Parts: sequence; C-alpha cells; structure tokens
Amino acid sequence: MSKTKQKIYEIIFEADTLGGKLFDVVLLAVILFSVVLVMLESVPQIRENHQPLLRILEWAITIVFTIEYVLRIAIINKPFRYIFSFYGIIDLLSVLPTYIGLIIVGSHSLVVIRILRLLRVFRILKLTRYTEAGRSLAKAIWNSREKISVFIFFVTMLVIIIGTVMYLVEGPQHGFTSIPKGIYWAIVTLTTVGYGDISPGTPFGQFIASIVMIMGYAIIAVPTGIVTAEIINPTSDKNTQVCPQCLHPSHDDDAVFCKKCGSRLNP
Repeated sequence: MSKTKQKIYEIIFEADTLGGKLFDVVLLAVILFSVVLVMLESVPQIRENHQPLLRILEWAITIVFTIEYVLRIAIINKPFRYIFSFYGIIDLLSVLPTYIGLIIVGSHSLVVIRILRLLRVFRILKLTRYTEAGRSLAKAIWNSREKISVFIFFVTMLVIIIGTVMYLVEGPQHGFTSIPKGIYWAIVTLTTVGYGDISPGTPFGQFIASIVMIMGYAIIAVPTGIVTAEIINPTSDKNTQVCPQCLHPSHDDDAVFCKKCGSRLNP
C-alpha cells in the first residue's frame, strides 16, 4: 500500500488512531440520525409538512454512506470479499433504496418505493461494526452457536411433543384442531407470551399447561446463561487490526501476519 492509501485504510478499518476513532464517532452519529429520520418520515404529519427537508437530509446521508462504501471497496486489496461480506451487504442496503427510488417512477410503484425506503432502517445494523459492545456480543453469540443450536433443537422437539399431547388431550372442541395448532400453543405458552386465543379446557390439559408455563421460565434462562458465559470469558481481544487481504479482525498486538490467511498486516 502507498502511504496515503495505508493512512485511509487505518482510518476506515481500524480504531487505534485518533483519525480512526473520529471516523467511527462521525459514522455512529450519522447512522443514528439516519434511523431517526426514517422513523420520523413514517409519521404522516411530519412527512407532509417537512417533505423537502427530509429529502435533502436523506440525500446528504446517502452521499456520506456512498462515499464510505466506495472508499472501503477502493482501499482493500480484495474488494469482492468485502462486497459479499455481511457488512458489505449492509453497507449496500444503506444506500441502494435511495438510488432505486430515482429509477422507479409512476404511481403504481409507490408501494415498492415505500418498502425500499423502510429498508433504510437496516442501517442500524452498521452500528455493530463501530461499537465494542456490539462486537463482543456478536463474538459471544458466534462462540456459543453450537450450544445454542443444541438448545434450539431440544426446544423444538419439546414443543412438538407437547403440541401433539395437547392435541390428543384437548381435541378440536377446545381449539386444538390439529397438531400444528397444538405446537403453536406450546410455543406461545413455553415462551410465556400467552396470547389467550387457545386455552385448554380439561383438567388434565390445564395441568399440562401449568407445567409448560413453569418450564418456560427455566428454559428462557438457558441461552442467556450460555451467551453470558462467553461474554465474561477473558479471551476477548481488543486489538482492532484488520487484515487488508481477508478482512479478518482480532489479531494479537505483536502480530505481523494474519492468523487466517497469512498475509502481512499493516504496521
């Protein structure tokens, strides 16, 4: 990398320098402002009375995100790796709706344009890149993926069994017209949501429902404990060094080469 390109790379992809921290803070403010703008635009009175101002602000935000997106593509050695990555897709979604709104014209396309405008709320996902807490939570969830997958599989089997039993016990006369309907009731009850649209009418069914409700409180705590254990794990790495080749973050402070692809890191 040339010195200029390397400087821009450190500002955009890393947060160890003053410029990098300032860049992250500015992007955070713009992201939050853009999400608030989308919510305000959904209010009919505000949309009708301040439409010109809203459009100007939206285009200003879109231009900022467009410049950021183009710079990220131009500054790395393998741009397609970034373009098709999770954050690359999110960055594209943050600018695409505004530009598509210029192409789609006509009254028959108003619904499509409105949906695309609402997609701008996905800019909130860009926050995870710039917040240490967001990165820690994402890393904890990823490290817990196997345990959480087993837990979800267990809960799925449990609601299938409970839903089937309730279909046999209660029957159509109490609203349990099919096994999927029983599974729906089991999910709603086990998660302690309790819509009340279906409820058991027999004493045995009510006894089963009571057990399921009590189980719900215990089951909800399981994934929370799994993720919490990963969050407090002292193996977290606060180094913001990002590989210019594969964009892999979290390297050791004294690392010279990327531990994933072996490319040389920027000094």
